[in-house]
Amino acid sequence: MSETDTPLAGVIGSPIAHSKSPALHGHWLRRYGLEGHYIPMNVSRENLADVIRMLPKMGFAGVNVTLPHKEAMIGLADVITDRAALIGAANTIIFRKDGKVQADNTDGYGFIENLKQGAPEWRADSGPALVLGAGGASRAIIVSLIDAGTPEIQISNRTKSRADALREEFGPKLRVVDWTQIGTVIEDAATLVNTTTQGMVGNPDLRLPYEGLRPTCVVNDIVYTPLRTGLLEEAAKAGCVTVDGLGMLLHQAVPGFERWFGMRPEVDDALRAAVLSA
Repeated sequence: MSETDTPLAGVIGSPIAHSKSPALHGHWLRRYGLEGHYIPMNVSRENLADVIRMLPKMGFAGVNVTLPHKEAMIGLADVITDRAALIGAANTIIFRKDGKVQADNTDGYGFIENLKQGAPEWRADSGPALVLGAGGASRAIIVSLIDAGTPEIQISNRTKSRADALREEFGPKLRVVDWTQIGTVIEDAATLVNTTTQGMVGNPDLRLPYEGLRPTCVVNDIVYTPLRTGLLEEAAKAGCVTVDGLGMLLHQAVPGFERWFGMRPEVDDALRAAVLSA
């Protein structure tokens, strides 16, 4: 393979130095002995459109997009997948051979695959899901839970109006629960997902009526710094199966890597270790 044919991909955001994606994709490139490079790029809002149009000319097959550009990419793409349109944000960009920029969102895919790997007995249709938070990650998770067959999604957010807006958008499968009333529904939850930043390093712990958790509930925190949040520790004490947030990051990267570098990679313990040590 000539130097000019070496596939290029990367991640765009601002800031970007904290991103685990270069370690993640770099591990796969080395493991499978593939030609290619994955490059972190700090791109400001005002330069995003110009950069997206220039990268294909430089030999890039695509890029991941992270904060603060996920929503803006919907307006810059020529082709938008159904799931990206529903979520209203994109995290995976493909520069197609026909010259068009395609925007996709694989966050929901990563969420579901992480649950399947971390809790093999989990079933979407086993009962209601309680989702905490109403931001961008919450949107992707709600779409994926609906697609997977979850019968009801109870959503709670400290600012109730944001949860109400999601209910208006996604319809009757969503039920808004006031933050102060979580105790009245937590015992019915078959799946509990924290999409807030509470419990993340530097933020206060998530305070919930943990005594209401049933051992049959699968509990997932999308936070992965720390890997074992206060929520997961309390859920484990209640006998719940717990799933940390790192797997969502790893699994969401699979479709993009396959498209850019031509091989579907595996998410395993070696990958987790490589990303955690980065």
